[in-house]
Amino acid sequence: MIEIIAGLKGHGKTKVLIQKVNDDIKLTKGTIVYLDKNSKHMYELSNQIRLIVVPDFNITNTDMFIGFIAGILSQDHDLDKIYLDSFLTTACIEDNLEYAITKLDELSKKYEVNFVISASTEKESMPESVQQYVTVAL
Repeated sequence: MIEIIAGLKGHGKTKVLIQKVNDDIKLTKGTIVYLDKNSKHMYELSNQIRLIVVPDFNITNTDMFIGFIAGILSQDHDLDKIYLDSFLTTACIEDNLEYAITKLDELSKKYEVNFVISASTEKESMPESVQQYVTVAL
């Protein structure tokens, strides 16, 4: 399953995402990973959540990012959810948002892991096929 929190920069997407991940860690039996573009929010996350700073791994395009996600999945068979903050930046999304979401959806179904994504764009600006995944529009 994929959930997208959409809204323009500065509208509170990260705050919603952090609240959601901290609530989820209390309920999940598996592990949770939080991917971000920097470690700025490290102290706002529960210490049970693994923070990964994506730019530390020199991801330069969307296919590399999808491969990076697949690598995370291959290392942790108890992985329940992956939270992706600043998704458009960390996943190197330019005009291929639909492609990236399709690939994440395939991984989600195959490995039974949920993705919760914050994207700095309005719901209406997304391709129609992606808009179905938007659960919060700010």
